[in-house]
Amino acid sequence: MAKRKRLSPARGWEEADAAAGLETKAMPFSAPAPIASVASDASASAALSELTDELARARAEGRMVLELPLERVVARYLVRDRIAVDADEMAALVESIRDRGQQTPIEVARIEDGVYGLISGWRRLQALEELHRETGEDRFATVRAFLRSPEEASDAYLAMVEENEVRVGLSYYERARIVAKAVEHGAYPSHKKALQSLFRSASRAKRSKIGSYLVIVGALDAVLRYPQGIGERLGLRLAKALEADPRLGARIAEALRARPAGSAEAEAARLAAALAPPAPAPAPARGIGPGERCRLAGDVELAVAADGSVTLSGAGVDAAFRARLLRTFGVADDAAPDAPASTPPGPRARVL
Repeated sequence: MAKRKRLSPARGWEEADAAAGLETKAMPFSAPAPIASVASDASASAALSELTDELARARAEGRMVLELPLERVVARYLVRDRIAVDADEMAALVESIRDRGQQTPIEVARIEDGVYGLISGWRRLQALEELHRETGEDRFATVRAFLRSPEEASDAYLAMVEENEVRVGLSYYERARIVAKAVEHGAYPSHKKALQSLFRSASRAKRSKIGSYLVIVGALDAVLRYPQGIGERLGLRLAKALEADPRLGARIAEALRARPAGSAEAEAARLAAALAPPAPAPAPARGIGPGERCRLAGDVELAVAADGSVTLSGAGVDAAFRARLLRTFGVADDAAPDAPASTPPGPRARVL
């Protein structure tokens, strides 16, 4: 059997070079190649650029929440559709933000660099301003907001109306008023266009009712103190009456200016009273012709003779009655100057 030969382990190239008297320098295997470094820098730069672009898009599309100083937000950027805010609801909102902070961002549009106009969230903005005045705390000095970029003013009005329709609802008067104000400020060319755009999800019947209230807004907006309290039935009656009588609005406005209502109920009652039909005029007194008789006040009867002469008779025709009658016409009673007031009544007294 052939004997196996043991082989010595192979030496590394470093040992071989050393045995041959060659000087070698080991290259560290951990150092990346230059091309790898370039590729890494390019990848990081691309990722940063992509992140920057995404943040810019999120900001432009209103998906990024901004922290804005309260003084940089213009609350009167749009004419508000809510006329009045319930005091209890406002107090509850203030306490909620005090305890939990602002949970829902408002919506704003950029007016100029660093200045923003409020689109929706008026109550939240007011609550934060109230808390900051009260406490002076920095956490109430800013408001969280989504930045919107409405292409036209009509888009901003639409966003405001849609939020209030979903969150709190609007009265018919408030809906009609924002239609009128949006047209007045040039957001829409006509009331019809504004109605169709702002309340496009509403039924035709609902838009028709809102349109009816436009008459009330035009005639009485300056004098009504509680217009949100006008119910649907009263509002439609009032609108119809104002259309039928163009002078009715001026009469109601004059009455409300002279004596403003102290509550929504009182104002609604006065509007309803203004629509009540006028009381019928009293019938003219019927004349008494010759040969006719009638009873006057008390026990006095009047008769007209054929020649037109008048006779007063009855138990009430006594000396005192005669004296009062003559005094009424400025005639002295010389016929019986000494007659006592208790003279028994005569049966008749003839006046020619």
